[in-house]
Amino acid sequence: MATTTPSHYKYSELISEIEKGQVKIPQFQREFVWDLKGSARLLDSIFKNYPIGTFIFWRTNDRLRSIRNIGNLDLPEPRDGEFITYVLDGQQRITSLFASLKGVKIKRDGKHETDYSKIYIDLVSDEENTVVITDTEGFDAKSIISVKDLIEQDFDLLATYSKDMREKIKQYRSTLESYDFSVIEVKNAEIEVATDIFTRINVGGRSLSLFEIMVAKTYDIEKDFDLAQKYIELLISLAPSHYETISAATVLQTLAMIYKKDCTRKEILKIPKADFIEMWDATIDSIKATIDYFRSYYRIPVSRLLPYNALIVPFSYYFYKQKVKPTGEVQRRLEDFFWRASLGARYSSGVESKLASDIEKIEKFIKNEPVKYEWSINTTAQFIEDNGYFRTGRSYIKAILSIYASLTPLSFDDNAKVTIDNSWLKIASSKNYHHFFPKAFLKKTRKDIDEFYVNHIANITIVDDYLNKNKIRAKAPSKYIGAFSKDNPDINNALKTHLIGAPDKVGIVDDDYDKFFSKRISLISKELEKRVILTDADNVIEGLDEDTEVDNISDEEGFEE
Repeated sequence: MATTTPSHYKYSELISEIEKGQVKIPQFQREFVWDLKGSARLLDSIFKNYPIGTFIFWRTNDRLRSIRNIGNLDLPEPRDGEFITYVLDGQQRITSLFASLKGVKIKRDGKHETDYSKIYIDLVSDEENTVVITDTEGFDAKSIISVKDLIEQDFDLLATYSKDMREKIKQYRSTLESYDFSVIEVKNAEIEVATDIFTRINVGGRSLSLFEIMVAKTYDIEKDFDLAQKYIELLISLAPSHYETISAATVLQTLAMIYKKDCTRKEILKIPKADFIEMWDATIDSIKATIDYFRSYYRIPVSRLLPYNALIVPFSYYFYKQKVKPTGEVQRRLEDFFWRASLGARYSSGVESKLASDIEKIEKFIKNEPVKYEWSINTTAQFIEDNGYFRTGRSYIKAILSIYASLTPLSFDDNAKVTIDNSWLKIASSKNYHHFFPKAFLKKTRKDIDEFYVNHIANITIVDDYLNKNKIRAKAPSKYIGAFSKDNPDINNALKTHLIGAPDKVGIVDDDYDKFFSKRISLISKELEKRVILTDADNVIEGLDEDTEVDNISDEEGFEE
């Protein structure tokens, strides 16, 4: 049970604990940013005996992922088993105090080195005016003293001051020595409690994400486990497969589902550190097996085309349980599930609860038991027409883009394989998303046409950047396809890989967009039907709710309590 204890420290106690390396800055704190003037204002308040606010310390013998000392200075590390004091609130103040009293140099923001020995007390000033200053121009050298010298009490130096000035120095030192620094100590608190306190204190700042909390909670020096580094290593290992955009949220969800079939924020935080570390390698192996499967069987070449990152979770659960690629009926039912989730906006809301339900479906697939879906889908041409407005953030659109990519599209000019890369597919305006009937062409020749039908998934192809920008541009399809046909006698095969029929059959030759639109939607519909097992409940719904890829948003927003 966490406890909070009000306390008071004298400056000598604070300085001593910092010098011993017992006071640390947790990894989730921002950098030290106060300059000389800010630090001087703090000391001015102290020497006037004004309150400066309460420090909140978290005392624990847990070792967090923290390499930051006060001011990033070279300070010792506490011995194993010793308590550490983590500063939850007051980093700027305690760093300013230590830097000024010790007269050290600190690099702020890792760039600007500031010499905190250049903070002085104006021995002539009274309490109604500023006592602590940084600009000493025009001052008599024996009417000021640096805070550092005040603390160190160099008697040879002090002897050079007049009796009145020495008395003032004595008074200021006495004020500092007797000053009570207000502290609240948080003890017996788990990492999630400490970070919750930090978040509540810093209401004007950024809340800590679940991943950041788990990074701190699972850090283990002896086991050489650093979740942040492990996640980076995972992304690096996935880069050759072009699945390096998998979110940290998805990784946490996967591990939690494998561990306890529940991936809410609350339950993830409950996972013991030892269990989390033990589960890590098996979880990553399952994720990699899932990615291999998505790439090889569904032929989705890059992660940005995945309708949902969350789809990785149930499939990783399957590969954790089975260790081998699915075959036969299980393979068919998994494929049906994948496309149902993608086309039916499955994870547009309530991701965690839906994942828990879907894990049960995976269990039934494995056991060859019947599964009932809570949602239906529609693969008809009319539905595709009504819901096909092109926006890359929509899972429905990504599902169709995934089908385009799975056909291994070839370049119109030479039948070379189109390169599909995550970095090219971030936004709908990417040059790799080509409107087969260019928007400029349609707006010029069909002034009455609705933007909805111009910017429609039925008018989108995936091409190389160079081809789109330098050769196609705003030309009529009859012209640019006709030109490509001269150098590419196998142009019809290239068009087929884009789910487009022969030029004379689909309206390309006479630039008939309506015919092209209708023919391509029909082909899309047929491709969708190949991938699902239609039921009586399907193909009857009237519309599709707008959805975004919610499992890709920041961790703190992407997890339900």
